[in-house]
Amino acid sequence: METVAENRSHGGMQGVYGHASRETGTDMTFAVFVPEHAPGEKLPVLWYLSGLTCTHANVIEKGEYRAACAEHGVILVAPDTSPRGDDVPDAAEEYDFGKGAGFYLDATREPWSKHYRMRSYIEAELPDLIAEHFPADMERQSITGHSMGGHGALTAALRDPARFRSVSAFSPIVAPSLVPWGQKAFPRYLGEDRDKWREHDAVALIEDGARHDHILVDQGTADNFLGEQLKTHLLAEACEAAGMPATIRMQEGYDHSYFFVSTFMAEHVAWHAERLKA
Repeated sequence: METVAENRSHGGMQGVYGHASRETGTDMTFAVFVPEHAPGEKLPVLWYLSGLTCTHANVIEKGEYRAACAEHGVILVAPDTSPRGDDVPDAAEEYDFGKGAGFYLDATREPWSKHYRMRSYIEAELPDLIAEHFPADMERQSITGHSMGGHGALTAALRDPARFRSVSAFSPIVAPSLVPWGQKAFPRYLGEDRDKWREHDAVALIEDGARHDHILVDQGTADNFLGEQLKTHLLAEACEAAGMPATIRMQEGYDHSYFFVSTFMAEHVAWHAERLKA
Protein backbone atom coordinates (compact mmCIF):
# COMPACT_ATOMS: atom_id res chain seq x y z
CA MET A 1 0.00 0.00 0.00
CA GLU A 2 1.25 3.47 -0.92
CA THR A 3 0.29 6.78 0.62
CA VAL A 4 -0.96 9.22 -2.00
CA ALA A 5 -1.87 12.02 0.41
CA GLU A 6 -2.58 12.57 4.10
CA ASN A 7 -4.15 15.66 5.63
CA ARG A 8 -4.97 16.45 9.25
CA SER A 9 -8.69 17.13 9.69
CA HIS A 10 -10.98 17.39 12.72
CA GLY A 11 -8.21 15.98 14.90
CA GLY A 12 -7.88 12.89 12.72
CA MET A 13 -6.23 11.98 9.43
CA GLN A 14 -7.80 12.00 5.97
CA GLY A 15 -5.73 9.79 3.76
CA VAL A 16 -5.75 8.64 0.16
CA TYR A 17 -3.94 5.41 -0.63
CA GLY A 18 -3.10 3.21 -3.59
CA HIS A 19 -2.31 -0.44 -4.11
CA ALA A 20 -2.11 -3.12 -6.78
CA SER A 21 -5.35 -5.07 -6.63
CA ARG A 22 -5.33 -8.84 -7.14
CA GLU A 23 -9.07 -8.81 -7.85
CA THR A 24 -9.22 -6.12 -10.53
CA GLY A 25 -5.70 -6.68 -11.85
CA THR A 26 -5.18 -2.92 -11.74
CA ASP A 27 -3.89 -0.21 -9.46
CA MET A 28 -6.70 1.00 -7.20
CA THR A 29 -7.10 4.12 -5.09
CA PHE A 30 -9.21 4.52 -1.95
CA ALA A 31 -9.69 7.01 0.88
CA VAL A 32 -9.76 6.47 4.65
CA PHE A 33 -10.56 8.93 7.43
CA VAL A 34 -9.26 7.86 10.84
CA PRO A 35 -10.47 9.93 13.81
CA GLU A 36 -8.22 10.77 16.72
CA HIS A 37 -8.07 7.79 19.06
CA ALA A 38 -6.14 6.32 21.96
CA PRO A 39 -3.04 4.23 21.24
CA GLY A 40 -4.05 0.66 20.53
CA GLU A 41 -7.75 1.51 20.25
CA LYS A 42 -9.74 -0.14 17.47
CA LEU A 43 -12.53 1.86 15.84
CA PRO A 44 -15.68 0.71 13.99
CA VAL A 45 -15.76 1.06 10.21
CA LEU A 46 -18.34 2.73 7.97
CA TRP A 47 -18.01 1.97 4.26
CA TYR A 48 -19.14 4.61 1.77
CA LEU A 49 -19.82 3.54 -1.83
CA SER A 50 -20.02 6.28 -4.45
CA GLY A 51 -22.25 6.59 -7.50
CA LEU A 52 -21.95 6.65 -11.27
CA THR A 53 -18.99 8.65 -12.69
CA CYS A 54 -17.53 9.11 -9.20
CA THR A 55 -14.25 8.14 -7.56
CA HIS A 56 -13.18 8.20 -3.91
CA ALA A 57 -12.68 11.95 -4.32
CA ASN A 58 -16.31 13.01 -4.57
CA VAL A 59 -17.27 12.17 -1.02
CA ILE A 60 -14.02 13.31 0.59
CA GLU A 61 -14.34 16.70 -1.12
CA LYS A 62 -18.10 17.19 -0.78
CA GLY A 63 -19.51 14.66 1.68
CA GLU A 64 -18.94 16.62 4.93
CA TYR A 65 -18.61 13.50 7.08
CA ARG A 66 -15.36 14.10 8.99
CA ALA A 67 -16.74 16.16 11.88
CA ALA A 68 -19.38 13.50 12.57
CA CYS A 69 -16.88 10.64 12.24
CA ALA A 70 -14.54 12.44 14.64
CA GLU A 71 -17.36 13.03 17.12
CA HIS A 72 -18.51 9.43 17.10
CA GLY A 73 -15.13 7.71 16.63
CA VAL A 74 -15.90 6.01 13.32
CA ILE A 75 -13.46 5.25 10.49
CA LEU A 76 -14.88 5.99 7.03
CA VAL A 77 -13.57 4.05 4.02
CA ALA A 78 -14.36 5.31 0.50
CA PRO A 79 -13.32 2.98 -2.35
CA ASP A 80 -13.38 3.75 -6.06
CA THR A 81 -16.36 2.75 -8.20
CA SER A 82 -14.58 0.66 -10.83
CA PRO A 83 -11.19 -0.56 -12.02
CA ARG A 84 -8.98 2.04 -13.70
CA GLY A 85 -6.17 1.98 -16.22
CA ASP A 86 -5.41 2.09 -19.93
CA ASP A 87 -5.81 -1.68 -20.28
CA VAL A 88 -9.27 -1.73 -18.67
CA PRO A 89 -12.14 -2.03 -21.16
CA ASP A 90 -14.45 0.95 -21.19
CA ALA A 91 -17.42 2.51 -22.93
CA ALA A 92 -15.95 5.97 -23.11
CA GLU A 93 -19.05 7.70 -24.46
CA GLU A 94 -21.36 6.08 -21.89
CA TYR A 95 -21.30 7.66 -18.43
CA ASP A 96 -23.38 4.83 -16.98
CA PHE A 97 -21.28 1.85 -18.11
CA GLY A 98 -17.61 0.90 -17.95
CA LYS A 99 -15.15 2.95 -15.95
CA GLY A 100 -16.88 4.75 -13.11
CA ALA A 101 -19.82 2.34 -13.34
CA GLY A 102 -18.76 -0.96 -11.83
CA PHE A 103 -22.11 -1.53 -10.06
CA TYR A 104 -20.26 -3.35 -7.23
CA LEU A 105 -20.57 -6.74 -8.92
CA ASP A 106 -18.19 -9.34 -10.34
CA ALA A 107 -18.67 -9.36 -14.11
CA THR A 108 -18.91 -12.76 -15.73
CA ARG A 109 -18.91 -11.77 -19.41
CA GLU A 110 -15.95 -10.81 -21.58
CA PRO A 111 -14.28 -8.40 -21.90
CA TRP A 112 -15.48 -7.11 -18.51
CA SER A 113 -14.87 -10.19 -16.37
CA LYS A 114 -11.08 -9.82 -16.17
CA HIS A 115 -11.07 -6.47 -14.36
CA TYR A 116 -14.61 -5.64 -13.26
CA ARG A 117 -14.59 -7.52 -9.96
CA MET A 118 -15.78 -4.79 -7.63
CA ARG A 119 -17.87 -7.06 -5.42
CA SER A 120 -14.88 -9.20 -4.49
CA TYR A 121 -12.73 -6.10 -4.20
CA ILE A 122 -15.14 -4.36 -1.80
CA GLU A 123 -16.23 -7.42 0.17
CA ALA A 124 -12.94 -9.34 0.43
CA GLU A 125 -9.70 -7.73 -0.76
CA LEU A 126 -10.04 -4.17 0.51
CA PRO A 127 -11.34 -5.18 3.97
CA ASP A 128 -8.21 -7.29 4.44
CA LEU A 129 -6.06 -4.28 3.55
CA ILE A 130 -8.00 -2.03 5.94
CA ALA A 131 -7.63 -4.55 8.76
CA GLU A 132 -3.87 -4.79 8.16
CA HIS A 133 -3.01 -1.11 7.91
CA PHE A 134 -5.57 0.81 9.99
CA PRO A 135 -6.89 0.70 13.60
CA ALA A 136 -10.11 -0.90 12.40
CA ASP A 137 -12.36 -3.19 14.41
CA MET A 138 -13.59 -5.43 11.59
CA GLU A 139 -16.14 -7.03 13.92
CA ARG A 140 -18.03 -3.72 13.79
CA GLN A 141 -18.82 -2.68 10.22
CA SER A 142 -21.67 -0.77 8.58
CA ILE A 143 -22.17 0.47 5.05
CA THR A 144 -23.73 3.40 3.20
CA GLY A 145 -23.66 4.84 -0.30
CA HIS A 146 -25.14 7.20 -2.87
CA SER A 147 -27.08 6.30 -6.03
CA MET A 148 -25.21 3.35 -7.62
CA GLY A 149 -23.35 3.18 -4.31
CA GLY A 150 -26.64 3.06 -2.46
CA HIS A 151 -27.48 0.05 -4.61
CA GLY A 152 -24.13 -1.48 -3.68
CA ALA A 153 -24.60 -0.80 0.03
CA LEU A 154 -28.12 -2.23 0.19
CA THR A 155 -27.25 -5.39 -1.73
CA ALA A 156 -24.05 -6.04 0.23
CA ALA A 157 -25.85 -5.66 3.56
CA LEU A 158 -28.85 -7.75 2.52
CA ARG A 159 -26.54 -10.54 1.36
CA ASP A 160 -24.48 -10.41 4.59
CA PRO A 161 -26.43 -8.85 7.48
CA ALA A 162 -24.15 -10.51 10.04
CA ARG A 163 -21.20 -8.52 8.73
CA PHE A 164 -22.87 -5.15 8.22
CA ARG A 165 -24.68 -4.13 11.39
CA SER A 166 -26.57 -1.35 9.61
CA VAL A 167 -27.06 -0.03 6.09
CA SER A 168 -28.12 3.37 4.82
CA ALA A 169 -28.38 4.93 1.41
CA PHE A 170 -28.83 8.27 -0.29
CA SER A 171 -30.90 8.16 -3.50
CA PRO A 172 -30.23 4.45 -4.09
CA ILE A 173 -31.02 2.44 -7.22
CA VAL A 174 -33.28 0.01 -5.37
CA ALA A 175 -34.36 -2.24 -8.26
CA PRO A 176 -31.72 -2.07 -11.02
CA SER A 177 -33.25 -5.06 -12.82
CA LEU A 178 -36.33 -2.91 -13.53
CA VAL A 179 -34.76 0.40 -14.56
CA PRO A 180 -32.66 1.60 -17.53
CA TRP A 181 -29.34 1.87 -15.66
CA GLY A 182 -29.45 -1.75 -14.53
CA GLN A 183 -31.04 -3.07 -17.71
CA LYS A 184 -28.14 -1.55 -19.62
CA ALA A 185 -25.34 -2.73 -17.32
CA PHE A 186 -26.47 -6.15 -16.09
CA PRO A 187 -26.74 -7.95 -19.47
CA ARG A 188 -23.28 -6.76 -20.48
CA TYR A 189 -21.64 -7.58 -17.15
CA LEU A 190 -23.65 -10.68 -16.19
CA GLY A 191 -25.46 -12.00 -19.27
CA GLU A 192 -29.11 -12.22 -20.18
CA ASP A 193 -30.20 -14.65 -17.44
CA ARG A 194 -32.26 -12.39 -15.18
CA ASP A 195 -32.10 -14.89 -12.32
CA LYS A 196 -28.40 -14.04 -12.02
CA TRP A 197 -29.27 -10.36 -11.65
CA ARG A 198 -31.34 -10.88 -8.53
CA GLU A 199 -28.45 -11.02 -6.03
CA HIS A 200 -27.50 -7.54 -7.25
CA ASP A 201 -30.99 -6.08 -6.80
CA ALA A 202 -32.19 -4.99 -3.34
CA VAL A 203 -35.88 -5.41 -4.07
CA ALA A 204 -35.32 -8.85 -5.61
CA LEU A 205 -33.16 -9.93 -2.66
CA ILE A 206 -35.94 -9.01 -0.23
CA GLU A 207 -38.49 -10.82 -2.40
CA ASP A 208 -36.21 -13.87 -2.28
CA GLY A 209 -35.99 -13.81 1.52
CA ALA A 210 -33.06 -11.55 2.41
CA ARG A 211 -33.58 -9.49 5.57
CA HIS A 212 -31.84 -6.73 7.52
CA ASP A 213 -32.95 -5.15 10.79
CA HIS A 214 -31.39 -1.71 10.34
CA ILE A 215 -32.12 0.12 7.06
CA LEU A 216 -32.21 3.90 6.57
CA VAL A 217 -32.85 5.54 3.18
CA ASP A 218 -33.08 9.24 2.34
CA GLN A 219 -34.44 10.25 -1.07
CA GLY A 220 -34.99 13.78 -2.38
CA THR A 221 -38.37 14.54 -3.90
CA ALA A 222 -36.77 16.86 -6.50
CA ASP A 223 -34.33 14.20 -7.70
CA ASN A 224 -34.57 14.13 -11.49
CA PHE A 225 -33.73 10.40 -11.50
CA LEU A 226 -36.42 9.41 -9.00
CA GLY A 227 -39.23 8.39 -11.36
CA GLU A 228 -37.24 6.54 -14.03
CA GLN A 229 -34.10 5.16 -12.36
CA LEU A 230 -34.48 5.07 -8.57
CA LYS A 231 -38.12 4.12 -7.89
CA THR A 232 -37.80 4.34 -4.10
CA HIS A 233 -41.40 3.25 -3.64
CA LEU A 234 -40.48 -0.26 -4.82
CA LEU A 235 -38.15 -0.69 -1.85
CA ALA A 236 -40.80 0.59 0.55
CA GLU A 237 -43.35 -1.83 -0.93
CA ALA A 238 -40.93 -4.77 -0.76
CA CYS A 239 -40.08 -4.07 2.88
CA GLU A 240 -43.76 -3.75 3.80
CA ALA A 241 -44.66 -6.96 1.99
CA ALA A 242 -41.84 -8.78 3.81
CA GLY A 243 -42.81 -7.35 7.19
CA MET A 244 -39.31 -5.90 7.47
CA PRO A 245 -38.92 -2.55 9.25
CA ALA A 246 -37.10 0.17 7.31
CA THR A 247 -36.88 3.93 7.65
CA ILE A 248 -37.42 5.39 4.18
CA ARG A 249 -37.68 9.18 4.16
CA MET A 250 -38.68 11.40 1.27
CA GLN A 251 -36.86 14.70 1.75
CA GLU A 252 -38.86 17.56 0.26
CA GLY A 253 -37.14 19.64 -2.43
CA TYR A 254 -33.76 17.88 -2.41
CA ASP A 255 -32.09 16.72 -5.64
CA HIS A 256 -29.55 14.00 -6.48
CA SER A 257 -26.42 16.03 -5.74
CA TYR A 258 -23.94 16.19 -2.87
CA PHE A 259 -25.80 19.26 -1.63
CA PHE A 260 -28.41 16.66 -0.63
CA VAL A 261 -25.97 14.00 0.55
CA SER A 262 -23.96 16.40 2.70
CA THR A 263 -27.13 17.74 4.36
CA PHE A 264 -27.94 14.37 5.90
CA MET A 265 -24.48 12.80 6.10
CA ALA A 266 -23.82 13.64 9.76
CA GLU A 267 -27.20 12.17 10.71
CA HIS A 268 -26.37 8.95 8.88
CA VAL A 269 -22.96 8.70 10.56
CA ALA A 270 -24.57 9.16 13.99
CA TRP A 271 -27.25 6.57 13.17
CA HIS A 272 -24.63 4.02 12.18
CA ALA A 273 -22.44 4.86 15.17
CA GLU A 274 -25.29 4.07 17.53
CA ARG A 275 -25.64 0.61 16.04
CA LEU A 276 -21.91 0.01 15.71
CA LYS A 277 -21.42 0.69 19.40
CA ALA A 278 -24.47 -1.22 20.65
